[in-house]
Amino acid sequence: MTTHRYPLGIQTFAKLRQQGFVYVDKTAYIYQLTHGDSIYHFLSRPRRFGKSLLISTLEAYFKGQNELFAGLAIAELEKDWQKYPVLHMDLTGVNYHEPENLQKTLNSTLCQWEKIYDADPQDETLGDRFMGVIRRACEKTGHQVVLLVDEYEKPILDTLNDEPLQERHRQTLNGFYGGIKKSDPYLKFVLMTGVTKIGKLSVFSALNNITDISMLPEYAAICGITEPELESVFHADIQAMADENQATYDEMKALLKREYNGYHFSRKMESSVYNPYSMLNALAHKEIRHYWYETGTPTFLVELIKKYRPNLGQLENVTIDADALSMVNSFASNPLPILYQSGYLTISGYDPEFSVYTLNYPNNEVKKGFLKGLLPLVLGEERSSEFSVSHFVRAVRQGDTDAFFERIAALLAAVPYEVKLNYEVHFQNFLYLLFKLMGFYTEVEYHTAKGRVDLVLKTDKYIYIMEFKRDSSAEAALKQIKDKDYAAPFKEDGRQIILVGANFASDMSGLAGVLVE
Repeated sequence: MTTHRYPLGIQTFAKLRQQGFVYVDKTAYIYQLTHGDSIYHFLSRPRRFGKSLLISTLEAYFKGQNELFAGLAIAELEKDWQKYPVLHMDLTGVNYHEPENLQKTLNSTLCQWEKIYDADPQDETLGDRFMGVIRRACEKTGHQVVLLVDEYEKPILDTLNDEPLQERHRQTLNGFYGGIKKSDPYLKFVLMTGVTKIGKLSVFSALNNITDISMLPEYAAICGITEPELESVFHADIQAMADENQATYDEMKALLKREYNGYHFSRKMESSVYNPYSMLNALAHKEIRHYWYETGTPTFLVELIKKYRPNLGQLENVTIDADALSMVNSFASNPLPILYQSGYLTISGYDPEFSVYTLNYPNNEVKKGFLKGLLPLVLGEERSSEFSVSHFVRAVRQGDTDAFFERIAALLAAVPYEVKLNYEVHFQNFLYLLFKLMGFYTEVEYHTAKGRVDLVLKTDKYIYIMEFKRDSSAEAALKQIKDKDYAAPFKEDGRQIILVGANFASDMSGLAGVLVE
């Protein structure tokens, strides 16, 4: 059975095609994008989702390298392979916490372009040099310029926790990107990619005619792998993986779907895509692992979660206004847009009447990885490294609440003081992470006819109904469960119901008391 060569870590289209690596054909999207009415375009997608490869493919296309596109969709669509000057700027792979690195990166890029299109000593600022290169490239070649910018906002995202440096980077980028609008007569096509839109950047404030294709239905699958693409390109690869793991083809495909599918980038839910990074790695290694998440949680996301401390138990089936999901600088007061744009949440529903999206975790890889990755924020680094889900699972499955809450009390008592800045939210997130990582059904603030249960936890044999108090008593918590008959919705279930009332102290001393019936 013949399988493919997988382009793991390869983001250069020419190298991919010349060396025979598998390529999921996205060139029909490229033809559509480059033959529209707009000159300026922006695309937001999560990291490692194919943005750099898309940029590289566009570069090869605009350079007229038609031999690289043999057998692809665009070979039949494009009749005039014109060659344009292409300016490709890549802001990835640099640590912008170092104050001088942005200036160095931009200067280095300009120097490379100036070797080709000459330099003008009168151009003193980075922005002036940028405009000069664009103008001279057009004049020298007789063709308008194509500008491709990969991860345009990375210097801003890298410095979210350093406001003075972030503002310095913002001013530098404003001066640099501001030259794009002034160069309009010399530009043929512009695409800027990134994770999110950043407010107060000239690329959005000055270019008021920029087209954001991030959530347009016609470009929902421009990055990622669709179900038809998976079936047509990787059928043999899935079968080989199934054989390696002693599974059927259908079983393996269902497992891959559960782990890596589920991303939606428009309100039209039929355009579901697989994470390309995880899919290619899984097929190459013939093993299910959290490949995308193992590459690390972006620093900017960790900083945002530290700052806003969202209730993690309310990140499933959460709703958000359509405008807020894609607005400039939308994460400034709400972490949901950046969680969506960075790939940790995805669209799972849309209400056209109220223009509201429903967001959920896209798949098992993201959900498990995200929750596990947040443990250091809740437990502290040292306790997180000692944490083992297996220590808790057996006690919960056996209904051994004494052993279970003894472990909870020990963990809470050891959490560093600085982690407990907002104890109430900290405690809710702690329990939610704990139960979710066990793999049990967990729901916080479960609605009943008479109120809301703090937490409902279900196993094969038990249903735990939990009510929590702070600076009160376990007796008061248990009394509330009984008085409001929180167990009523579960009495016909057949599983044993366990009522748990717990009291926690706000003086950071941890668990103060537990009663179980």
